Amino acid sequence: MTTRVILVRHGQSTYNLQRRIQGRLDKSILTEAGRAAAMQVGDTLSSITFDAAYSSPLQRAKETAEIIVSRLTNPPQLQPTDQLMEIDLPLWEGMLRQDAIDQFPEAYRIWQQQPDKFSMKLPSKEGEIEHFPVVALFANARKFWQELLSRHSGGTILVVAHNGINRALIATASEVSPAYYQSIQQSNCGISVINFGTSPVSNDEQKPKIAVQLESLNLTAHTGEIFPKPRDGNRGPRLLLVRHGETDWNRAGKFQGQIDVPLNDNGREQSRKAAEFLKNIKLDFAISSSMLRPKETAEIILKYHSGLQLELRHELREISHGLWEGKFESEIEASYPGLLEEWKTTPETVQMPEGENLQQVWQRAIASWQDIVKSVSGTGIVVAHDAINKAILCHLFGLEPKHFWKFKQGNGAVSVIDYPHGPEGLPVLQAMNVTTHLSSSVFDQTAAGAL
Repeated sequence: MTTRVILVRHGQSTYNLQRRIQGRLDKSILTEAGRAAAMQVGDTLSSITFDAAYSSPLQRAKETAEIIVSRLTNPPQLQPTDQLMEIDLPLWEGMLRQDAIDQFPEAYRIWQQQPDKFSMKLPSKEGEIEHFPVVALFANARKFWQELLSRHSGGTILVVAHNGINRALIATASEVSPAYYQSIQQSNCGISVINFGTSPVSNDEQKPKIAVQLESLNLTAHTGEIFPKPRDGNRGPRLLLVRHGETDWNRAGKFQGQIDVPLNDNGREQSRKAAEFLKNIKLDFAISSSMLRPKETAEIILKYHSGLQLELRHELREISHGLWEGKFESEIEASYPGLLEEWKTTPETVQMPEGENLQQVWQRAIASWQDIVKSVSGTGIVVAHDAINKAILCHLFGLEPKHFWKFKQGNGAVSVIDYPHGPEGLPVLQAMNVTTHLSSSVFDQTAAGAL
């Protein structure tokens, strides 16, 4: 049984507009633009039936949640909870961001580059205590998930909170370290979708594991912003990671791997919609896997970007499924009993018969990705495959092949990855698995077929 969580950041606040640090200070209220965006979120989610709704008690988030809930067809009762309070930054709250940079340059550098090590010394009765805001926030996020998932089995839950706590919620659900706190973007009124399901795999205590999938991250099209803007001072490239459009084998659930299956008509239509979605973005480079389905997807997108040469990379080809290729799940199970279930639950342990394992995919995909990041500038597209894209997304957060299923990649979906500190700095996942150009739903409606 799957529990689906729709996570929303509050609308623009007065402190956002003034570029002040908010933290848990409750003086900031929504602007008119913030209220209007909250209404847009409510209208976007209006047809979804929510089983529960939670919000931070801080007024900028609580008012956002109240506006959203008021526009739902079947509104649940809103439940504010202190576990969704924003990150606690007591020494900086209320300060202009630039003043904090000027007055605490070294602390601010650590905050940006090593958030897990960032601390503030606070007075107490026993003298100074060292407060680690990000580490404490992650502990709050884990506690919230533990209580939420014990209370709600199945159904759809709305959660409205803040930039910091939302990042921590996404990270803790996905087993991402606090070191990557700054690598997750949450825009005002951005929408993210997280799915929690019970896995048949047991841990050391023989309890069912929670299988987590980040279905989408930071959807903003409903606010009129196709993608989040780069962060201030962005010095590196922006890469739009695209999965190819649908094939007949995707639709049928047949494993294709390195068999060169072309797009079907729906896949070409998905590619045309992606092209329309991206047509007003100036592209400076275009790279694709050398296989037919991503190459055709890229070529369709580039019809709006004449004169741009498409670079093909063999290293970005899909995982080789070996003897599984061209087969349905039922045929694979008959020939290799239990191996398909192992692939779904512990994919890092599977060696595809006469094919690849995920470690091999990781090595070639990440090496190619790192080379791309170092060799490009500006904004461009990288069009590849489900397994390749998943490996790249895991790499952004230092995640190993065992986390392969954490990130969803729909046919024709777009993810946005920035390198604000240049190719050697930590990346920022600005948005992930954006499929709103393919349907009006915030949910990924693309085929759930094989790789």
